[in-house]
Amino acid sequence: MQRSTLLVIDDEENMRHVLASMLRKEGYDVSLAADGLDGLQRIAEQRFDFILCDIKMPRMDGLEFLKNLQGTRNPAIIITMSAYGTLDLAIETMQLGAYDYISKPFKPAEIILTLKKAEERQRLQRENVLLREEVQRKYNFQNLIGKSAHMMHVCEMIKKIAQHKSPVLITGESGTGKELVAKAIHYNGARSPRPFLAVNCGAIPENLLESELFGHKKGAFTGAIYDRCGIFEEADGGTILLDEIGDLPHPLQVKLLRVLQEREIRRVGEDCCVSIDVRIIAATAKDLAQEAQKGSFREDLFYRLNVLPVHIPPLRERKEDIPLLVNYFLHKYNQQGAISVQGITPPALKLLIDYPWPGNVRELENTIERTMVMIDTATIDERDLPDYIRNVSIEDYATDSTMDEYSIKKMERRLEEKLIRKALQKTHGNKTRAIKLLEISYPALLSKIDEYGIEHEN
Repeated sequence: MQRSTLLVIDDEENMRHVLASMLRKEGYDVSLAADGLDGLQRIAEQRFDFILCDIKMPRMDGLEFLKNLQGTRNPAIIITMSAYGTLDLAIETMQLGAYDYISKPFKPAEIILTLKKAEERQRLQRENVLLREEVQRKYNFQNLIGKSAHMMHVCEMIKKIAQHKSPVLITGESGTGKELVAKAIHYNGARSPRPFLAVNCGAIPENLLESELFGHKKGAFTGAIYDRCGIFEEADGGTILLDEIGDLPHPLQVKLLRVLQEREIRRVGEDCCVSIDVRIIAATAKDLAQEAQKGSFREDLFYRLNVLPVHIPPLRERKEDIPLLVNYFLHKYNQQGAISVQGITPPALKLLIDYPWPGNVRELENTIERTMVMIDTATIDERDLPDYIRNVSIEDYATDSTMDEYSIKKMERRLEEKLIRKALQKTHGNKTRAIKLLEISYPALLSKIDEYGIEHEN
């Protein structure tokens, strides 16, 4: 491992050499300076990880030294030392950028402990920078895979709206990547250093969802044994994704509308409000305009959320993106595990392109991952793909009575309805098993059953 570099600045020659000897034994690469001016010269010549600096020195003392470093890009962690220490002096040095303050005389263990704490702080800072850079790369809008006109439009939308704080409504079928788009909006905007939190409005019971969103006061209800912040407070300064917003219960729709209007929330059981600064991104597989007309979703809330709409098209409407997505998933799972699948044959790829993908990109990813795990060859062939993909035919899309229909969208809806009916029949009405076959979410299945008026047989 590379040794940490450390600069000792002290006008007492004996102190410099004592510190140098002790710190070199601890594995530091130590340099010495007699005062602040000498220290600045050394910093101009070499990069240091840590600086131990005395306060009382001729020519330039420690305070002047710290003032000279303010506004520069000096990365070193500075620890100041003085035999004339007071609390006010310690506070002043930290206000000027020092990490810690040690009073002389000190024990060697005190110096070592302080440096070890500083090293841990430095390590965490570096890890934080690396993690932030990794997140930025992962959710860069350029990583939204696709060359179709649809996806190019989505990327352009993200670039335009990422820097603003207006509400965003992301629509699209289950599995199209709505959360990925929400994260791309957050991590490419000014709020990226702050939290991104997501909550599925259809996955949490109504009696718990209000507390999850807004928090609660101790004793507000049975089981509320302590004060708790909600997701809105935790995401302050950042972004909150309200997934499956179409499943938000009516009473909470009213409270969310107030949050959008007043920029404040009220914990369950409290009388006072708390101001918050949160960008709201909502996502849904439902047609909220239609839901508003039916009265199942508040029209005023729909208009508040639909300021910046982003629609993600289903995979069947951008088939030219399938080869890119397949290559991306092959590369992803080759890197993640002990798998080595180099490619896919043209006939197998054609089957994937021709398949309607009711579960969209999520279903395609699951199919590629499952196939890569199961095969023993270096290339995916037709016979390696699941039966339901290999055996799909025109009969799966239409019946004789509908062959005179030329609307792609109408035929897609009929196929979707047929697949849901088949899945429910196969599972004898078990919705949990049906969503696994269909590779869609439970709320999406309930929505589709309601939309198509499906009466399944038990």
